[in-house]
Amino acid sequence: MMEALLEPIKTESLKDVFVHRFEELILSGKFRIGQKLPPERELALQLGVSRPVVHEGLVELAARGLVTLTPRVGTVVNDYRREGSLTLLSSLIQYQKGKLEPGLLESLLQLRMMMEPTFARLAALHRTDEQLARFRGILLEEEAAPRRNARKITDLDFEFHLLVAVASGNTVYPLLLNSFRPVYTNLSGQFFRDPQVITTVHQYHRDLTRAIERKSDKKAESVMKAILAHGEQTLRDVIDAG
Repeated sequence: MMEALLEPIKTESLKDVFVHRFEELILSGKFRIGQKLPPERELALQLGVSRPVVHEGLVELAARGLVTLTPRVGTVVNDYRREGSLTLLSSLIQYQKGKLEPGLLESLLQLRMMMEPTFARLAALHRTDEQLARFRGILLEEEAAPRRNARKITDLDFEFHLLVAVASGNTVYPLLLNSFRPVYTNLSGQFFRDPQVITTVHQYHRDLTRAIERKSDKKAESVMKAILAHGEQTLRDVIDAG
């Protein structure tokens, strides 16, 4: 059993290194939209890897919506905003290391306001007793967490929102929310340095848990809207102050 758990540590494959490097070149704009990449054979020679490594890497980039592979034409850089997939969204967030450009930040805030109140309503209707017990457990952990431990409070806040998504019964949104985790925790961690913000957010969590417990779907939706509006305003205040 122990041997199975302690498998040898493996370094990134050459294909993964290739994909990571070309992702950065495309997302940074160093490779322009519509630019044609050199042939696979030439890329392999320049990078000192085999042609199969290059081909597999380009296929992976195509799956993420970053390039288009056309037989006898070659590889062309896509406009990832039009061609990108959910996998690319996760890559884009990781590439920016939680510091989003304004357009992407606004899009994420709008997306949450459109979706999370609905999922809060569904959570009130579909939650299980086990999920309700976990909501209560998170509240207890939040009360016990030291106000100076912003990291712990941030992680609990993310878990609370993720549990709402899971309790809704929707199978896609929890995965989408998880892909936002790096930027979510980076941004919310900034305003959880303020003890007053912590107090306000934890009260919202208690209100939402109470609505979910009572299966009051309209109340749950209303509280989630208030949570998101408070978070957005607090985040804007933090950004403006910075």
